[in-house]
Amino acid sequence: MSEEVLIDSSWIKVAGYYSIWDTRSVNPYRMDGRRLRDTLTLHLTDPPRERYARMPMAETPLTSDFGFRGYRWHYGVDIDLETGDSVKAAFDGVVRVANWDGGGYGYYLVIRHYNGLETLYGHLSKQLVKPGTFVKAGQLIAKGGSTGRSTGSHLHYEVRYEGNPIDPEQVYDFPEHQLRGENLQITAALFNYAGQAARLKAAARARAAAQHKPTAARRVVSHRIRSGDTLSEIADKYGVSQAQIRRLNGITGKTTLRPGRTLRIK
Repeated sequence: MSEEVLIDSSWIKVAGYYSIWDTRSVNPYRMDGRRLRDTLTLHLTDPPRERYARMPMAETPLTSDFGFRGYRWHYGVDIDLETGDSVKAAFDGVVRVANWDGGGYGYYLVIRHYNGLETLYGHLSKQLVKPGTFVKAGQLIAKGGSTGRSTGSHLHYEVRYEGNPIDPEQVYDFPEHQLRGENLQITAALFNYAGQAARLKAAARARAAAQHKPTAARRVVSHRIRSGDTLSEIADKYGVSQAQIRRLNGITGKTTLRPGRTLRIK
């Protein structure tokens, strides 16, 4: 693509990442946003070119925020919907990915926008566009659903810059159903969560591993009764109580200890 984006009042090509066109990977850019040194101002809309912004759904009640959830980082927000509800493009752009991820997004789309951002739409029931399709803000692109790793119908919605997720609530005022502003400042601070995400995920993996770590099998100790053995002598020999031996073997103090019988001690 040769489209340009307005950055700091100048129309220039979006870094080098516009030269990467990958129709399978959500993040083919491998850029760490925490290493950004400059502040970039992205102008999200461009009225002279008739490029506007629209909300991804007619209504946008959030059911889950951006951040750590359970044992993994949630890189977007979840918007409540009914299966079959219309999902629309947030900005003008070109569909880059239309794919399936059974262990995560289910049916999903990634759209590259002229403003320098990319948006991802997950858990769709139906994709209505293909890679390479040019779309306008507000254009119907999919039907919502609950495919992939999902416990109920909703739209998983992400905003990314060069592959790095941005908290969508930095871009949108969802209760007011609108952008927070016409411009978005891209700085390293937007991506500081990445270090915390890595630490929390590592800690969650360690907890999960500890919970599933096999425990050493307890060694069963037994005693074969010999002629003349008494319960008190057997208990003393193994350093346990007579009550324990009786409990493990279902006997009483009046039970006759017959030679040849095996008693469980521990």
